[in-house]
Amino acid sequence: MGLELYLDLLSQPCRAVYIFAKKNRIPFELRPVDLLKGQHLSDAFAQVNPLKKVPALKDGDFTLAESVAILLYLTHKYKVPDHWYPQDVQACALVDEYLAWQHTTLRRSCLRALWHKMMFPVFLGEQVPPETLASTLAELDRCLQLLEDKFLKDQDFVAGPHISVADLVAITELMHPVSAGCQVFKSRPKLAAWRQRVEAEVGKDLFQEAHAAVMKVKDLPPADPAIKEKLKSSVQVLLQ
Repeated sequence: MGLELYLDLLSQPCRAVYIFAKKNRIPFELRPVDLLKGQHLSDAFAQVNPLKKVPALKDGDFTLAESVAILLYLTHKYKVPDHWYPQDVQACALVDEYLAWQHTTLRRSCLRALWHKMMFPVFLGEQVPPETLASTLAELDRCLQLLEDKFLKDQDFVAGPHISVADLVAITELMHPVSAGCQVFKSRPKLAAWRQRVEAEVGKDLFQEAHAAVMKVKDLPPADPAIKEKLKSSVQVLLQ
């Protein structure tokens, strides 16, 4: 059995892995995991990833969890262009710096923005307190400012003059609040220009393909009671 990727493109890190593999023509078998049906919580999926999260990778008898680990595994195993994860020590360190920073900052705020603004009220039928939503959007704005000031600065891409896995991780995060109606790029011309460069490097068709599902979350029908109960424990943490 060749490379298998367990993904749900509603997930930001899954989209980054999907775009990277497709863009670099890495052959893989897609194993869909429906997060909104709780398939990641099943005993069957736990055999692949005991953490019960996507993405997950299976390569023969080898399994791997965590999106950054998966992206780096793919850069090491396959002959992809150097700019994705540079061999130059300092250029590589800048990519690593962003990947280390984003987990508890931009990723968290983008995920919370989608759930507080859209998924809780529309999909789960639960209203989010206005002060909680306001706090979430303020934190998102703070993280966007850090993305611009600390990482993007006056460069074409997050970690330098060329696109890297850091850009894929960042752009897929930002499309979460965009899908919820947040005007992430409207008052940020530097960020908007960066988005256009990333889309051009990835290819517009692939970019749209990867984000088609998340851009339709506003059209999701309300979850049935059984799904609500199954997801309850895993999503309630997003309200804290």
